[in-house]
Amino acid sequence: QVQLVESGGGLVQPGGSLRLSCAASGTIFRMYDMGWYRQAPGKERELVATITSGGTINYVDSVKGRFTISRDNAKNTVYLQMNSLKSEDTALYYCNALFRVLGKSFASWGQGTQVTVSS
Repeated sequence: QVQLVESGGGLVQPGGSLRLSCAASGTIFRMYDMGWYRQAPGKERELVATITSGGTINYVDSVKGRFTISRDNAKNTVYLQMNSLKSEDTALYYCNALFRVLGKSFASWGQGTQVTVSS
């Protein structure tokens, strides 16, 4: 399984920006579909953004126009650029990797990085 380590979280004021990074181990990173999830206390984990191995990108409606997901396969890293942050973006953000082969899926999760948006 791939090992994932998130970084870049912290405390930011409303309207501010943060860039999250997810560093992955492994030799086939370019074959993984990658995603960012988030979970606030007492709430279910939700999908924020995904980027497939082919470069297809999707976002949850609440972050469209504000967040940007990208990947650098040479560095085995996926990023989440977060702009115009709102208090409702406060959550623990998780990196996810998904590898599909022969009709089966294999998923890995990072430990999470905390994002807090507060004045």
